[in-house]
Formats: sequence, structure tokens, C-alpha cells
Amino acid sequence: MYTYEDTNAKAVQQLWGKGIQSATEIRKRTHIPRSTIYYNISKLKKNGSVVHRERSGRPQKISTRITKALIQQIKRAPAISTRSLAVNLLKREVQVSHVTIWNNLTQLGYKKGRAYATPMLTAKHMEKRVEWARKYLNYDWSRTLFSDETAFQLFRNTVEYWYKDERPVRRIPKDKVKIKAWVDFTVRVRRMLGSRWEFQQDNDPKHTSRVARTFLNDNAPRVIDWPSNSPDLNPIENLWNIVKNNVEKRWPKNLDKLEQFMAEEWDEITQGILENLVGSMRNRCELVIEKKGDRILY
Repeated sequence: MYTYEDTNAKAVQQLWGKGIQSATEIRKRTHIPRSTIYYNISKLKKNGSVVHRERSGRPQKISTRITKALIQQIKRAPAISTRSLAVNLLKREVQVSHVTIWNNLTQLGYKKGRAYATPMLTAKHMEKRVEWARKYLNYDWSRTLFSDETAFQLFRNTVEYWYKDERPVRRIPKDKVKIKAWVDFTVRVRRMLGSRWEFQQDNDPKHTSRVARTFLNDNAPRVIDWPSNSPDLNPIENLWNIVKNNVEKRWPKNLDKLEQFMAEEWDEITQGILENLVGSMRNRCELVIEKKGDRILY
């Protein structure tokens, strides 16, 4: 018996065999979710088939009946821990470790994590985002100077580390000092562009003030219109994430070191990374249109 996933996989394989190997073109013809298309294309490139391979190993400890019970519980209480799930199973006289439960759920495709924090998007915001994405779908971003500002915390603590036995400790003061930074980047050398470049910025109130508008009118050939509440469209946000993680891994002890590491890690960003990020703009526009203006995971 074929499942919905099997049908999608077969459709992707059929078009692939006919020489249609572009994910965008397959999406247009089938309306299959983009993630499903990329997953099956990856299997075709690796194995030449979308058929699941038979797996060896011992039988699963968790039966189909228990798996269904677990799924029902996490749907009713999405924040429940695997230890609590193990306790609930024990009440049914089924003894399974919380690690086994975790492995079972991850094999089924379940993940556990915090909800994505994202700016509130009104219906008007989403409508404007779709209009913007359609306008810039085939745009040449190679002349665009992307810009943004952020704050670097001295004692940021988000990176996960491997450890054995005792867990690493990083002492964090109550008041977290920070350094604010502003940067811009383009994939081409600005002096080679002459006056043929354009400036990108978000709609922060200080950017739209009379003083800022006057300055940009006098100094920037053109300023790109940008939709409100749309950090997911700006590739520089991905650069911030790379630099912040790399700075945090070096454990700066004071503001001087923090500033030094910020500059050093920014200089380590390669041209290839910049080109890949700017090259992602078309895909960002496609996803915004596909999601009818809602937030995209970038």
C-alpha cells in the first residue's frame, strides 16, 4: 500500500528520469512541498532511487501500539519530557527508557526545540511581503549594499559543547554588557561599481527619519524599498549568526577582547559565503510567495 509520501517520491523520480532535475521545475509541475523534493533528489543522487533501503538490526523495542500512544501524548502536551513519557508508559506496565523514547520519536521525524521567535506579521505585512517578493523575484542583487546593526553580548551563552562527566560551567554576570555594531557588505568591490550601486536597510525608525533620508538622498544612488518586519529576507542576518557564534566560542573575557574578536571573525568571512547568501535572495522570494507572505526559515 502506497502512502502519500511514497506517491510524492514516485512523482519526483518519474520527472527526474525524464530529465527534469530542477527542484523549482518539479515544484511547478507537481506542487509537492519543496523540502520533500530536495529530500528525494538527494536520495536519487546518492542511491539512484527513492525507495527506502531495508534496515538491519534488532527489532524495535517500542511496538506500533505504544508508538501511537506516545504520539497522542505529545500532541496533547507538546512540552512533555521523554522522562515523563517513560513514567506514563510504566503506568501501563511498559518499561522503556527515556533515551529509547527519544530515539524512537526522532526516527519518526519528531524534533523538540523552542518555538521560533519572530516579529508579528499582520495581514497587511504579509500582503506587502508577497508584493515585494514578486517585484524582486528575478532581481540582480550583485550591486546591492546590504546593511544592518546588532549587539554583541560579552557573555553570550548559546553554543552547545560536547562533554563527558561534568558539564562545562561558564559564569555569567547579572548585567550583560554588550557592544553595538553596524556593518554593510556587497559581493562586488564597491569602488568598481562607481555610482551603479544601491543601498539596502530595514525600516527602523532611525533609518526613516528626516536626517537619515536627507543623508541617503545626497550619498546613495538608490535606496531599495524593504518590507516591514522582515529580517528573514536580509542575508546579513545570517552573517551575524556566523560571527556571533564564532566570537562566543572564543570566550572573550572583556570588552576589548570582544571588540577584537568581532573584527577578526568578520574578516574571516569568505567571498564564497557572501556569494551564497546573496544568491539565496531568489529562493527567499520564492518561499515568501509560496507561504503567502508568512515568515520563512532562513
